[in-house]
Amino acid sequence: MSLLSRLGSVARSLARNPSVRRGARDLGRAAIRSVQEQRGGSRQGSGQHDGARPEPDGRGQAADGVLADRRHGAPLELVYAPRDDDRPDPGEVAWAWVHYEEDLSQGKDRPVLVIAEEDASAGGADGTGTVLVALMLTSRDRTEPGATRTDEHGATWVDIGAGDWDRQGRPSEVRADRLLRLAPGSVRREGGRLDRERYDRVAEAVRAVAL
Repeated sequence: MSLLSRLGSVARSLARNPSVRRGARDLGRAAIRSVQEQRGGSRQGSGQHDGARPEPDGRGQAADGVLADRRHGAPLELVYAPRDDDRPDPGEVAWAWVHYEEDLSQGKDRPVLVIAEEDASAGGADGTGTVLVALMLTSRDRTEPGATRTDEHGATWVDIGAGDWDRQGRPSEVRADRLLRLAPGSVRREGGRLDRERYDRVAEAVRAVAL
């Protein structure tokens, strides 16, 4: 086998390795986060508020105020704490505008599971005051009922079953390795809540892959 053939074989093997794919994705996230934080600094200098509420319109472009994803590895206290106060709390599903990983200016309106609250400075360099830490939901079937699975792209999915957040009663899954940071004002309505057992399964997965 020629040297080029051997190099090609090694490259293909690495490309199929979930750890390598996850590392490459994290590097991309870090680069995107750096650009967004620089933009956030420019907005602060011009007197604009980093916590301004984005204006969602289904799929489309975000307004200023969208926060970068949370840094991996930073300590985070995960405590189940839903309350009947018409505000999104840890353990509850709400709706928010979520940007795409590859393009911070584009995204879609979707349900998210709030898993924690913290000061904005604890997990990123943008935003002020208290922010929500949340996970995106999907109704696409990526793992077995009640299971946790890391796919070929390095994303980890936890099945949480069905709930009030989906009018069609479809089972949902949350992505445990991508921690969203949301200004409380950007979350518009509550969609339901998880029971303690399902929240704890999600929290266990988050601790394993993102903290």
